[in-house]
Amino acid sequence: MTLSDFIIREIKPEDNQEVALLIRNVLIEFGVPKVGTAYEDKATDQMFETYQKERAKYFVIEFEGKIVGGAGFAPLDNYNGNVCELQKMYFLPITRGKGLGNELINHCLNKAKALGFEQCYLETMPYMDAARALYKKNGFKSLDGPMGNTGHYSCNVWMIKEL
Repeated sequence: MTLSDFIIREIKPEDNQEVALLIRNVLIEFGVPKVGTAYEDKATDQMFETYQKERAKYFVIEFEGKIVGGAGFAPLDNYNGNVCELQKMYFLPITRGKGLGNELINHCLNKAKALGFEQCYLETMPYMDAARALYKKNGFKSLDGPMGNTGHYSCNVWMIKEL
């Protein structure tokens, strides 16, 4: 398998169930709390509809007809400023270590910048070492506290990047 076997595309309505299962399976794999995280978000079951708002996009990675990863962005909730949030970035084991995280982050950030965002914010967990390393490698800097109010009170690592 090569990188060209993986396709990055926008989410479709028929992807909702598969994307929700992917997100929850990855969260369970990493022992993430089910409360105060994406696990319990209503949006997790309605990803296509969630990203049909202005200046929001969600992309999936497809491999042999199955969704194996995804990430998106939207304006940061409860924040006045031209900042988007990188959201719901999850990968099944088959995608890890192949450079797909870089591909998907860059895809999202380029689209966000084209839509006029000036900064990108994200929240994650302290024990998600590979994710934190990926974000740092892509220019995200640590913050001392949260921005906006995402409702993800169990996520206590906050990062930002200039676009």
